[in-house]
Amino acid sequence: MTDLLFDIPLFAEGLFSFISREGLAFIWFLLLAVLLTGYAILDGFDLGVGILHPFVAKTDKERRLVMNSIGPIWDGNEVWLVTFGGALFAAFPEAYATVFSGFYLPLMMLLLALILRAVSLEFRGKVKSPAWRQVWDLAFFLGSLLATFLFGVAVGNMMLGVPLDAHHEYIGTFWMLLNPYSLAVGLLGVFAFALHGSIFLYLKTEGELQQRMRRVMWRMFYVFAVLFVIMTVWTTLTVPRAVETLHAYPLLWVVPILNALAVLNIPRAISKGSEGHAFLSSSCVIAAFVVLFITAIFPFLVPASNDASYSLTILNAASSEKTLGIMLLIAIIGMPCVMAYSAVIYWTFHGKVKLEETSY
Repeated sequence: MTDLLFDIPLFAEGLFSFISREGLAFIWFLLLAVLLTGYAILDGFDLGVGILHPFVAKTDKERRLVMNSIGPIWDGNEVWLVTFGGALFAAFPEAYATVFSGFYLPLMMLLLALILRAVSLEFRGKVKSPAWRQVWDLAFFLGSLLATFLFGVAVGNMMLGVPLDAHHEYIGTFWMLLNPYSLAVGLLGVFAFALHGSIFLYLKTEGELQQRMRRVMWRMFYVFAVLFVIMTVWTTLTVPRAVETLHAYPLLWVVPILNALAVLNIPRAISKGSEGHAFLSSSCVIAAFVVLFITAIFPFLVPASNDASYSLTILNAASSEKTLGIMLLIAIIGMPCVMAYSAVIYWTFHGKVKLEETSY
């Protein structure tokens, strides 16, 4: 057994010997994009449900139904985020160090938000007191809202770039991260996830609550559509690198085109009563956002706004060739397990949400 464990690095090194370090770094960049896309789609509707929770649920029973719509699956969805963080640490430790040291306060706020959401789900039903449950309802909403908003702000700052020194350390302040463009991206993220969550809730509920969700879907779509147009124009004017990438690789124009078509298909599907198709379209919109974000910053991981030579790229931030090879072998084994786990969980808990003795 010991000999086998010691042979794993040699096996991985020999298995991927035909791939250069640059090739392995690019593969890991793509794998991070896959993990980020999976998390955004799956935890996106979880966070959207939390954002909508205090506005759509009128009674304690409805609040429980809303929470239990994601109760069996929310923690499995967060596995994608945990895997993304672990992969970033192993494959691109320099970028991991820059992000987690330079953006310590925002990341602690994000961690607090995710903890609030998780704890509220578990604690709300422990005491049959209206005041107790109102506190955790508020925590569920605030945790979901803050986490989503911070994710969007982070994306906005990566699109613009952040000031780094020659040692790849962040030299800006916390308040510099709260620039108008990044705040607007955070707002877009909130309504994109709220729309995604509203469609999910419509599919999972029935009766009066479901009919109420139909009105909510339309409202979320209208606000999202306005923000989508504004941010598309703003990004085109503010982040020329995003458009330059599309011009450099014309095939990538298919992504924004499909993104626009997916956005337009959401109201079409809702009006025709095909909410499943609307949910698929909203998933495609979120996936397209991630792809456009990845292509806009490529080949950077952390772009420097003050001097491009200080930026962290997939090459100067990558681990050694041996580490990348070992990690790729682990990913080949582990990724199908993560996907199979998600598939089993979703199949097991598919259908309308029902309140049972073990429900939240």
